[in-house]
Amino acid sequence: MSVEPDDKPTIAASTVLLLRDGADGLEVFMVVRHHEIDSFSGALVFPGGKVDPEDIEARDYCLGADEMNPLMLAHRVAAVREAFEECGVLLAREKDGEGLIGADRLAGIEARWRADLAAGRITMADLCRAEGLMLVLDQMVHYAHWITPKVVPKVFDTRFYIARAPDDQVALHDGEESTDSEWLRPAAALADADMGKRTVVFPTRMNLLKLARFETVDAALAATRAAQIVTVQPEITSHPQGRALRIPAEAGYDGHLFLVSEQGAVVTDVTPVD
Repeated sequence: MSVEPDDKPTIAASTVLLLRDGADGLEVFMVVRHHEIDSFSGALVFPGGKVDPEDIEARDYCLGADEMNPLMLAHRVAAVREAFEECGVLLAREKDGEGLIGADRLAGIEARWRADLAAGRITMADLCRAEGLMLVLDQMVHYAHWITPKVVPKVFDTRFYIARAPDDQVALHDGEESTDSEWLRPAAALADADMGKRTVVFPTRMNLLKLARFETVDAALAATRAAQIVTVQPEITSHPQGRALRIPAEAGYDGHLFLVSEQGAVVTDVTPVD
């Protein structure tokens, strides 16, 4: 955990974009936050949540961990844990296996461990040790890094990751943190937000816009592996048309100044043209 200059604590968090190739192109799994959740209640979001101190304990059960410092490792383990807790997808393989675990194997693991993991009674290390599993962190790609503006009550330092969803697992919202879920084309989710059918907050919208560039999971993974991740901490600024958010131009979101509604549901690119 880091501390801002004004001594406001920064909360480490992770988000995972589970991807699949649908009939019409790339799709991403999204959930609707429960209305009683403090952060982004009622919004269409990617699964995710806070990094737990115990997430680092899973190092011995992670593929690809050798090249990761403790912070990198903890964020990725948190992303795997949140995907399992929130939508029942487990990015793991058998210790002596190769492919990701299938639906039959997952069903037993879920029945034995999911509720206790979500309640904090066990850790990911406990689950992996008991079941003989390895988390496939090497199949997750760092996609984005966003920090909420300093002026908000809680400052979240969030790492976004993309990963191909297992073919033989079914993603479904948990009914507690999230109340609905759907596989969506990024462009379709954005169109629904523009029409007021869904609430999509600024970071989610920006990352959907970036994801909409890709037609396949392979293309998204390859481009993201080759990209440089630039940290985004939006700055609130005034604009003749209203409130705007400024982000780094080099972050790759095809603009750096965006007009937003009071609810953050409508976003307009007002980046000056050179």
